[in-house]
Amino acid sequence: MSVAEFLRQRAVDVNVNGSYSLPRWYDCEGKLRSFACRTKRVSPFRMIVDVAVVGKIGERVTSYFQDFGEFQCTISATLQAGFLMELEMTRARRAWMSEKLTWLEKKQKDDSIKELRRDARFVPQVSHTVLTLADGSTQPCFIIDVSTSGVAISCAYDPPVGTPLAVGACVGRVIRKFDNGFAVKFAEKQKRDSLRRPPSTNITPRTSSPIRS
Repeated sequence: MSVAEFLRQRAVDVNVNGSYSLPRWYDCEGKLRSFACRTKRVSPFRMIVDVAVVGKIGERVTSYFQDFGEFQCTISATLQAGFLMELEMTRARRAWMSEKLTWLEKKQKDDSIKELRRDARFVPQVSHTVLTLADGSTQPCFIIDVSTSGVAISCAYDPPVGTPLAVGACVGRVIRKFDNGFAVKFAEKQKRDSLRRPPSTNITPRTSSPIRS
């Protein structure tokens, strides 16, 4: 199915973080790599996801979403920074998925749920930006979530802990690795409002500190 056809179908626009693996993508130890992703539009039959690495039409994908569980999928169409997945599941699970999506649609319209944690992480309006390394080279990346003090990233590039870099215009350093990517701590605390804005290629235009190795 094409993306245009799916957009005409009944589905829910909902952002749910997840992970996925593609064939032929392995780490230095020979293990299948996992990347972060986030749903944009979901039905009980298929979903559009924003991704760190775009696969090819026809490729099999194993994905996992906290609110939905694990899926075996096939890529049926690609976008510039995402793809459309055809979901394989039983009739009973499709019925459960339909009920779950109805509940999520109602929940996202409920303004009574407030985030009270200090330095709380949130999903920015733009999911993709660019990493700039100390040598000036750049790498496209996917933003899992962000706070005023740091950001979680997933991308094809796999930097070691301690690597200095800039995420968009926010200078920081890799402080931790996890299954789907890595965490970067900003050199300077950012303003939450500027992180929420959707600039074209960066998270925020505020800091201009140099990248030091």
